[in-house]
Amino acid sequence: MTGQLPHFAAALCAGAGAWLLADGPASPRRARLVLEAGRGAPQRPPRRRRPVLRPPDRVTVRCALGAFAAGGLLALGGGSALPLPAALLLSPLAARWWRRRRAEREAEARREAVIAFCAALAAEVRAGRPAAEALSGADGQALGAAAAGVRAAARYGGDVPSALRAAAARPGAEGLCGVAACWAVAVDGGASLAAGLERVAEALRAEREQREELRAQLAGPRATALVLAGLPVFGLLLGAGMGVQPLRVLLSTPVGLGCLLAGAALEWAGIAWVAAIVRSAERSVS
Repeated sequence: MTGQLPHFAAALCAGAGAWLLADGPASPRRARLVLEAGRGAPQRPPRRRRPVLRPPDRVTVRCALGAFAAGGLLALGGGSALPLPAALLLSPLAARWWRRRRAEREAEARREAVIAFCAALAAEVRAGRPAAEALSGADGQALGAAAAGVRAAARYGGDVPSALRAAAARPGAEGLCGVAACWAVAVDGGASLAAGLERVAEALRAEREQREELRAQLAGPRATALVLAGLPVFGLLLGAGMGVQPLRVLLSTPVGLGCLLAGAALEWAGIAWVAAIVRSAERSVS
């Protein structure tokens, strides 16, 4: 039996070589790749993946449909096809405005959640509960996606201030940086964590009241700008009610198109000017 082992190994090698040679047109390439890999030849770089086109989100689809509907109504009323492409070109601006408004609402909700988080955590610590246990059981709405990391750091003795600063990177959650500073001071210097959290909550409430006061002061200029921006629409409706057909004049005649472009440019300049004034006032407060 031992003398047959060399013959069996030779037959196995011969069969493997015959299989490689009889594997069709790809066998020389496969053998070449095996030899190159054995000699340590550099491998070919991987092929670049083609970018995957993502489908549009709901906001983009809704704005596009709304713009198409509005453009269709204007095209029917004015007897011209120009409002359709114009409306579709303006739909990305509408989607951007909608996303910005939604981001502002989410940031405001996070600010309220951070204030509640600081107050609740301070109350738990005041009641004698350990800080790590209180943080592990706190509401995760203020922490967001970083809640699991913060709780794990508090439960297993990790770097809690760094985890809180990572959670504070989202818009509206900047108050968590104060919580991280209070935690670091309380751990390193032995200061009272509850007192620091209460001061952070008071500071955040003061900032909220200041923002609300600013909104109340800017409500008048915003309402005036909104009324002035709606005057052209009121003029068009008034002209249509009088039987003048202003849309046909604006969309079907050269003079009307010139007036429409000039009016749209002035309207955009006025809205941009008011928006810049409001942003500068909000920036000066923040």
